[in-house]
Amino acid sequence: MTTRFMRAVPILRIFDAAKAREFYLGFLGCKVDWEHRHAPDLPLFMQVSLGEVILHLSEHHGDCSPGGKITIETTGLAAYHAVLSAKKYGYARPGLVEEPWGATTMTIADPFYNHLSFAERHRETAKA
Repeated sequence: MTTRFMRAVPILRIFDAAKAREFYLGFLGCKVDWEHRHAPDLPLFMQVSLGEVILHLSEHHGDCSPGGKITIETTGLAAYHAVLSAKKYGYARPGLVEEPWGATTMTIADPFYNHLSFAERHRETAKA
């Protein structure tokens, strides 16, 4: 059988489930796929998705460190930016940036200092 790499699912550290829901569900528009706690008073681990993008959000201190950055390849970024701007979210007002490598990006920090960089490529770039 040939090895096939299918996708990477990043784990992002969160500290407060309510703030995570406000940001990921209310602001970004993600949906909860599932949630897990070993017991009601233990940390939350949940999967959210936005289109084909899957993210794991974890309150478990051993899963990862806060302050990671991920890039999410996107199409229709200007339209998504308009949707987010219309929400007037009090903790983030991201802008669009035209990058010299032929992409438009929009980077947003979540309440836990993880950065999500949405990127729409305009032209093929040289491959290393």
